Amino acid sequence: MPRTGYVTLLGLPNAGKSTLLNAFVGEKLSIVTSKAQTTWTRVTGIATSADVQMIFLDTPGLLEAKDLLQESMIDQALVAIAEADVLLLVVDPGAPLDDERVREALAHSSAPRFVALNKIDVAPEAKVAARLTWAEQTLGARPFRISALKGTGIEDLRTALTAALPEAPFLYPEDEIASAPVRFFVAELVRETVFERYRQEIPYSAFCQVEEFREEQDPVYIGVTVFVERESQKGILVGKGGAGIRELGQQSRAKIEHFLGRAVYLDLWVKTLEGWRRKRGELTRLGFHVPESP
Repeated sequence: MPRTGYVTLLGLPNAGKSTLLNAFVGEKLSIVTSKAQTTWTRVTGIATSADVQMIFLDTPGLLEAKDLLQESMIDQALVAIAEADVLLLVVDPGAPLDDERVREALAHSSAPRFVALNKIDVAPEAKVAARLTWAEQTLGARPFRISALKGTGIEDLRTALTAALPEAPFLYPEDEIASAPVRFFVAELVRETVFERYRQEIPYSAFCQVEEFREEQDPVYIGVTVFVERESQKGILVGKGGAGIRELGQQSRAKIEHFLGRAVYLDLWVKTLEGWRRKRGELTRLGFHVPESP
C-alpha cells in the first residue's frame, strides 16, 4: 500500500516555508522574496514517487492580524494545520522566536510534528543549537538542520516525513505537481515582481488577478489586473509615461514564459480598489475567505 498524506508547512513570516515547498516539489510554485508575509493564501504542491505521494500545504506566516486580509491569512494557516497528516514547523534559527504563537498554532492538530531548522548556512551555530533543544524539549518534535535554498538536509527530512505518512491510495494523478489552476500561478508571479520592485506599502497593498487567458493564441494572451488601495499607489505603479507598468510587465512576462514554456503577450492594468484589505466584500470578491467575527 502506498503512503499518501498532507504535510502542512507552518511557521513565522520569512522562515523559508515557500522555498522549502519549492525544494520538495522540484518546481517554483510558491513565490519567494526577501520580504516577510509574501504568502497570502495556502499553496498546494504535490511530490509523487513510486509509492509515496506527499501533498505539501504552504501557509501564510503566523502573525498578529492587523486587518481583514491578515485575518484571512491566519485562518487559512489554521485550517491547513487542522487538515494535516504531518506538521512541519519551519524555523529561522537566526530570527526572533514567538514561542507562544507557535505553540497555539500547533495546538490545532494532534498530527506528528517535525521541525525544520532552516537557513543553517547563515544562522549562528549557537542559535541553531538552542532551537534544536527547544524543538525537542518544548515541542516534543524531531528537529532537522536544513538549508532549503541550498538543498542541505532535504532528503533526510523527506525520508522522515514519508515514514510518518499514513498508508493510503494516491489522491492526485502521478504527474500533477499542484492543485491550483495555471491562472493562480501566473497572478502570483506578477505579484512576486511587485514585491521585488517596490518598497514600503506598495507590495502589501497590491493584489493580482488574471482576467483573460487565451492559451489557444500564439503567443498566449494574458490580461492581469493589479488592484491597489489608493490612487497614489496606482500612480507609482504606472510610472511617468507608463514606464513603471511597462517594466513590471517585462519582468513578469519573462517569469511567466519560463513557467509556461511558451511565448506570452502580457497585458497589465492597474485599478484602485479603495481600502480592499479591510473590506469583507472586496476580499470575498477577490477570492479570499474571511472568517466571521466572534
